[in-house]
Parts: sequence; C-alpha cells; structure tokens
Amino acid sequence: MIDARFDHAIIAMCAHDEGGALGIGLGATLDGIGFHTLLDQFGIAHGDAPDAPVHYGGPVEPRRGFVLHTHDWQGQDSIDVGGRWILSSTVDVLRAIAEGKGPERWAVALGYAGWDAGQLEAELREPGCWFNVWGERAILYDVEPEDRWHAAFGVAGVDPRQLVMGGGTA
Repeated sequence: MIDARFDHAIIAMCAHDEGGALGIGLGATLDGIGFHTLLDQFGIAHGDAPDAPVHYGGPVEPRRGFVLHTHDWQGQDSIDVGGRWILSSTVDVLRAIAEGKGPERWAVALGYAGWDAGQLEAELREPGCWFNVWGERAILYDVEPEDRWHAAFGVAGVDPRQLVMGGGTA
C-alpha cells in the first residue's frame, strides 16, 4: 500500500458492514508511551500490570484508546468481535487490568483505522494492496508486534521475503 501509515500494518478488523469498516492496528507500537503512561493519565495505580507497549491503532482519533482482549472479561460497552476477541474502549477495562481483575490477555492501541462505505472493498480489489488472513489469536497475543506481519503471512503458508512489488515487462 502506498500510504506509509499502513506499510507492514497488521489490522485486527473489528467491524465491517454496508456503512464502512473499523480496524485496530497492532503491528507498530508508539515510542515513549507504555501502558503505565495511560494509567497515569487516568489516575489509576499501576498495580501488577506490566508496562506493555501501546500500539498505533490507526490514524483516526489517535487520542482514543482501545483494548483488544480475551473473553474472560467484558465491560458494559465491550463488543464481541466474531468470537475471536473482545473490543473495549472505556476506562473500566484499564482499571480492571491494573487491579488484576481484567482479561488475561490484552493489547492496547491508540487510534483506529476507518473506512467509509465501499472504501475497504475497493482497496481489497486493488492488486497488492491487502493480504487477508484469518484472525489468529496467537499472532495477537504471542507474537511481538514487529514480527506480526511475517507471522500473518506464515498463517497462509507464504514467505513474504519471496514477494515482489512489481512485475517484469518481458
């Protein structure tokens, strides 16, 4: 994709219907911002919560936070995403994680990627623009962010080192 914000991006799609789509970026982290920084901004004690990296969720509303997490915790406004993970975006999930009462596995992001009606479908038709794989929880929770792009290709049995961005003219 030509847009540098999506170069080697991993997007966890969370909503897609006739009105558009919403995804959370989980392939890059934000420098200098960890989970403890977010907790401090809300006046929440860190507890035993690790100072996990915060992901670049996307270019839309970069000050808005999202947590993708396992099904073992759900807040009032949490949304089940196709049985794969839960999306929460209220401060109660941050508080629960810090108190040791939240989800076992989680990833935090600021911002999201959004598409208007038909926009994502048009991008999906563009050659070389997107590569889709099934949402593997292991990639989300067990693979380091900088390795997720390669791991996602691996799910499909593709070695991305063998890809070329252009074709010949012979």
